[in-house]
Amino acid sequence: MRFAPTELTGPELELQAEVRDFLAAELAPGSYDRALGMGAGKDKEFSKKLAARGWVGMALPTRYGGHDRTAVDRFVVVEELLRHGAPVGYHWVADRQTGSIINRFGTEDQRERFLPPICRGELGFSIGMSEPDSGSDLASVSTRGTRTDGGWLLNGTKVWTSGAHENDWFVVLCRTAPLEDGNKHQGLSQLLVDLSAPGLEINPIPFLDGSHHFNEVVMTDVFVPDELVLGELGMGWAQNTSELAYERGGPDRWLSTYGVVEEFLRANEGTPLGSRAREMLGWATARWWTLRNLSLSVARMIDEGAAPSVESALVKEMGTRFEQDITERVLELVDLEPSPESASLFERMLAAAVLTGPSFTIRGGTTEILRSVASKGLSA
Repeated sequence: MRFAPTELTGPELELQAEVRDFLAAELAPGSYDRALGMGAGKDKEFSKKLAARGWVGMALPTRYGGHDRTAVDRFVVVEELLRHGAPVGYHWVADRQTGSIINRFGTEDQRERFLPPICRGELGFSIGMSEPDSGSDLASVSTRGTRTDGGWLLNGTKVWTSGAHENDWFVVLCRTAPLEDGNKHQGLSQLLVDLSAPGLEINPIPFLDGSHHFNEVVMTDVFVPDELVLGELGMGWAQNTSELAYERGGPDRWLSTYGVVEEFLRANEGTPLGSRAREMLGWATARWWTLRNLSLSVARMIDEGAAPSVESALVKEMGTRFEQDITERVLELVDLEPSPESASLFERMLAAAVLTGPSFTIRGGTTEILRSVASKGLSA
């Protein structure tokens, strides 16, 4: 495991400035509900505006509507969007990972069907990995695809399926062949599933404040035609593992609570900060910068053709714990019980961080699993 030191180049810094100018004009303070990183709301029109500027599907091939740009270019755009708390929820998963795995493993028909609307910001995807009885043992999924005329019948339940109630499709990891020789990694496949398909039921999993982002998705004899099998039958585990490199190592794993600190400073503008607040800011800045450099290094690795799944796991483990620590450190500085109904944006964001923060170290892989992945990489 090695993180090579790297910095943004001149053209990458120009892109950063362009995105900042766009966001300053498009999302002025007070004109939108600032979100906690990738927990942003869905605004399809905003996603389309980003796509029109070439900032969705950036790394996908131009022949499918993409822009053949680098993972680092996407890193630059995403960092600014998340730092601004922009409403990126509609295109988020499709842009971050689904488009890339369809491009890598999909058939030509699948690429032509799904990639252009993804690049136009017109198609929202969710992730169909986790299950209620599997815990962190993803390979033990019990959702099954059974052979039928012209395709597969899916039966099973997925949980923590972010945005399933608002998105269009999801990629389902399921078992399409019986377990043999105790090797759970064999016989798994990925299927592209329409979230409005007959036999599919979506049930909300609410947060403490009544809002909801996660869902339970129950599939009862959901028909998936053969042309929507993603990649090779039985190769779902290998494909899924490569997908996690896109999911775990980006800015979304350490910028969720950035806005809480920024709004804390705005709320206290004109008031001298005490020593505890200055110490917190120094601590946060040093860790943000460290995590940013590690994450940027992961993006460079992807551009070099590597599959940095171990490095991504380490960034995610460190980043999401840090996101939770930020909330605790800010709470120590304020004498209030933050309310989601407060007129203060800072209080609303702090309340959201308190209520949703426990999910940070679950989504995308639990802390324990990520440490296991990292330790195996170190000993390899």
